[in-house]
Amino acid sequence: MAKQIVFIIVLAITLGVFFYTISRIFKYFSFTRKYKLGNWGKRIGVLLKVAFFQSKIFRRPVIGLLHALVFWGFCVILIGSIEMVIDGVFGTEKVLSILGVLYKVITASGDIFALIILISILLFLGRRLILKVKRFEGIEMKPVNHWDAALALTLILLLMVSLLGMNTFYITSCEFEKVEHQGFFPVSSMIAGWIGVGEEDYSFYQLFWWTHILLIFLFANILPYSKHFHIFMSLFNVFFCRLDPLGKLPNMENVTREVKMMLDPTLAYAEPPAGQEQVVERFGVKDVEDGTWKNYLDSLSCTQCGRCTSVCPANITGKMLSPRKVIMNYRARMKEKGPGMIKQGKTFEDKKALVNDYVSTEELWACTTCNACAKECPLNINQPELIVGMRRYLVMEEGNAPAQLKAMFANIENNGAPWQFSPEDRLKWAEEISLNG
Repeated sequence: MAKQIVFIIVLAITLGVFFYTISRIFKYFSFTRKYKLGNWGKRIGVLLKVAFFQSKIFRRPVIGLLHALVFWGFCVILIGSIEMVIDGVFGTEKVLSILGVLYKVITASGDIFALIILISILLFLGRRLILKVKRFEGIEMKPVNHWDAALALTLILLLMVSLLGMNTFYITSCEFEKVEHQGFFPVSSMIAGWIGVGEEDYSFYQLFWWTHILLIFLFANILPYSKHFHIFMSLFNVFFCRLDPLGKLPNMENVTREVKMMLDPTLAYAEPPAGQEQVVERFGVKDVEDGTWKNYLDSLSCTQCGRCTSVCPANITGKMLSPRKVIMNYRARMKEKGPGMIKQGKTFEDKKALVNDYVSTEELWACTTCNACAKECPLNINQPELIVGMRRYLVMEEGNAPAQLKAMFANIENNGAPWQFSPEDRLKWAEEISLNG
């Protein structure tokens, strides 16, 4: 009974802190623009293919397989974690054992995956701390980002060690008490055979049980402040991802509306539909509130893996642009400005903005919109859409564009075409060409 009371108190504190943090983060979504959804059947297919079957991660076969195994392992181990919470609240022991053979399959899979994840995490830590993989570096990757990744990986490692220890001493304590243990634990049974049976095994089982569940609670409350928040957000991000071809850029509704009124002036005098009153909107994206809620979801889901930047032709040729930095900066800017907007509303100003203060114009104009970054991202983040949104702001509100583009804009305005020739002179090149055979 004492264990139940302590567990319920710890669980309540954990959930309270977690939901307080999440509620603050999710309030920021209300300050962003709308994002159109639809085509739910196709979205489910993309979710299964990209998220659950990890299709894009296998472009790097070896490390991709390890990452996929970690993901699949967590999905299985999550069932065991849910069982621990139920046992902790109601004072039961292995409550899901009522599933019979299925329970043995679940526990065996979780036990095997615990070892696989443990080995994979050691390899991941080695790559980060020893091999110094190039795509993990960059101007946006500060020491805190590296410590963040190392801390999360270390916690996952400890979770797997404590899980295997809990399973091992559960088996040995049952053997000591001459009772049959529930479930099937192939890896832990092997370890149990090595260490033998002792009367203190039940105490060790309880120690590892509490260690494991407390690590889960700690990990859950660290995640919202970490790049590993993608563990929670990745499935949502993939499900809500853009379904249009990568090369298709979304139109600006306020510009489209103006063009339609130019083509049909009577629309200018028509009353807007109920609930759709026109308001003055910003052209493009100057700050975080000008982006869509999907842009913010992208920033929360980013794993900082650097796959986008590693294939960016602008970055490869030495230009300042890093697609990863753009997404990371969006999250950082929302974290900075969000609390002020919660207190004072969307009109809050702190004399800073995403454009110029976080992302320079040099970075934005370096983008070729080739969409290599969006194609490579394992979570279907669309970096070019955000970059183009910021460039639209620069051009349409600040008149800030490279000289070559300004010349083209002037030619379109004066000549109706990008070239510096009068419309009357366009066919001069063909005057001396005979079309007779």
